Amino acid sequence: MNYFNGFALKNEEDFFKSYTVESDFCVAGFSYGAQKALEYALNSTERIDRLILLSPAFFQHQKSSFRRTQLLYFKADQKAYTTQFLNNVAYPSNINLETYLTTGSHNDLDALLSYIWDKDKILELLNRGVRIEIFMGEEDKIVDSEKSFEFFSEVATVYLLKGVGHLLQPSHQ
Repeated sequence: MNYFNGFALKNEEDFFKSYTVESDFCVAGFSYGAQKALEYALNSTERIDRLILLSPAFFQHQKSSFRRTQLLYFKADQKAYTTQFLNNVAYPSNINLETYLTTGSHNDLDALLSYIWDKDKILELLNRGVRIEIFMGEEDKIVDSEKSFEFFSEVATVYLLKGVGHLLQPSHQ
């Protein structure tokens, strides 16, 4: 499987073993990595049978002031921003993501926040025979799961999981 990490994260794919498929023909990505996974699948000449998007970072419904504010907070105090971000990613679980932390850049955050999901791109992959599955948590504190579900459910199979957030892990962990 070709896996794409979330923003400021590394090696977090173990959290998603129950949602992914070990196959040379599968591409998966978490959050920011979901954006990268979609673009990779679109531009790849390799055989891809399945694209799995885990809590795709979806912000295109936000006002431009939201993006500017996030970038300002990140630039002002990257450590504090990242700590709060990781807490929101883990919610409602109490999983400590410090060991999965890597340096996230201002450019990566800007790309994540300004990415526009295009239904035509998704439809192109579907027309190529790629099976697309999207998993998202109902209690997500990173993205608006309702808006995200509304968008993606028009073009793909979407699973809206109750009792989990962005990391797709239940609160008892």
